[in-house]
Amino acid sequence: MVKQIFVNLPVKDLKKSMDFFKKLGFSFNEKFTDENAACLIIDDNIYSMLLTEPFFKTFIKTEINDAKKNTEVLIAITAESRKKVDEMINKAIEAGGSEQRDPQDHGWMYGRSFQDLDGHIWEVFYMDENAYNKS
Repeated sequence: MVKQIFVNLPVKDLKKSMDFFKKLGFSFNEKFTDENAACLIIDDNIYSMLLTEPFFKTFIKTEINDAKKNTEVLIAITAESRKKVDEMINKAIEAGGSEQRDPQDHGWMYGRSFQDLDGHIWEVFYMDENAYNKS
């Protein structure tokens, strides 16, 4: 049974990446943070390990994907409301990220996305499951 998830992401400048995510309201687990890696806390059991590119390479045999040119993964996280979705996207843009696409509004689900400093795409969405209608 899975108890935690760690999404490992390569970053060019660890300090700049940490500053970026702190501006979005995230914090880090200092126990698992050093000059090579930072443990970004997304939720109680969900983390992203931001790894410097040289350290990331020690875990793989292939090349690191350039996330600004090619997309390998979309990281999707929920927000408490539509307002919180907009707030996070606005913070991401103010912190140096960029909006990845136009907002998606399906009535019961609202989402936007941003690219972080290294080009990784983060989907932020609010879902009202009670308003979902399959018909």
